[in-house]
Amino acid sequence: MNKIAAALALAGFAVSTSALATPVVKIDGSSTVYPVTEAVAEEYQKAKKNTVNVTVGISGTGGGFKKFCRGETDISNASRPILKKEIDDCKAAGVEYIEMPIAYDALTVAINPKNDWVKSLSVEQLKTMWEPAAQGKITSWKQINPAWPDRPLKLFGAGADSGTFDYFTEAINGKSKSSRGDFTASEDDNVLVQGVTRDIGGLAFFGYAYYEENRAKLKAVPIVAGEGKPAVAPSMQTVIDGSYQPLARPIFIYVNAKSADKPEVKEFVEFYMKNAEALTKEVKYVSLPAKAYAYNLEHFAKRVKGTKFGGENKVGTTIEQLMKLEAK
Repeated sequence: MNKIAAALALAGFAVSTSALATPVVKIDGSSTVYPVTEAVAEEYQKAKKNTVNVTVGISGTGGGFKKFCRGETDISNASRPILKKEIDDCKAAGVEYIEMPIAYDALTVAINPKNDWVKSLSVEQLKTMWEPAAQGKITSWKQINPAWPDRPLKLFGAGADSGTFDYFTEAINGKSKSSRGDFTASEDDNVLVQGVTRDIGGLAFFGYAYYEENRAKLKAVPIVAGEGKPAVAPSMQTVIDGSYQPLARPIFIYVNAKSADKPEVKEFVEFYMKNAEALTKEVKYVSLPAKAYAYNLEHFAKRVKGTKFGGENKVGTTIEQLMKLEAK
């Protein structure tokens, strides 16, 4: 009897200790979305007086979805919509999700400030640099434009698990993940920033927030979308008016539908949507119209599951087009 009593007492202690454990909201995924979600997490934890922990990892959009579809995280940051294979992986594991666009990003092509020969780049020139056929062959700036110096072209880009890599390769090369492989790749955008700042012949692509954060050390390149079109620099205004193409894109969070029933996750997501407009601006992304966040809250309350993008990365989607999708 004493052994049984001791076991019960121990079990009771374990339950009470568990009840006292700090709730955790687990988030992983895109490094592009990270600055927004991290800003929201910091404000939320302050508001809750640190009675809830919010962990935000950076595995890249693809890496984040792998964890998410295994049920390891509550929320996945994504710099592109969920793709068909990820939809299938989540379905196979019984993971349902709620899709929420949270901001717009101007995917930025950046060069070293001492690079005085590049005034703009066309989509075609970027393709010449980045397409698979360029591997081992296109190694000098002079090969992009004969008027430019014969300086080594040093490329830095997002890793293969990155949604930024998926989006950039589809927008520039016409097919997701289609790229030369001989470039310095990293899921950490700060590594890419450092690469360009150290090399006059460097060029990289990453989210606008990382450019803004390092504006003094980088030069953003205006992009020419097609023949006869003007060169357009990335900015909040050119994203809003739809002129920065094809590298403006919506960014998202995906919420595990089961996790949404946890009080700490429910409260965090509601806090996110109520503060996203201000905090996206704070980290230098373009906030969506207020009604977009209202749609998100309504869809979250009703547990509207699935994606409105059909498992595809729709390059060139403007804010106006996104709002029409959301209103359906």
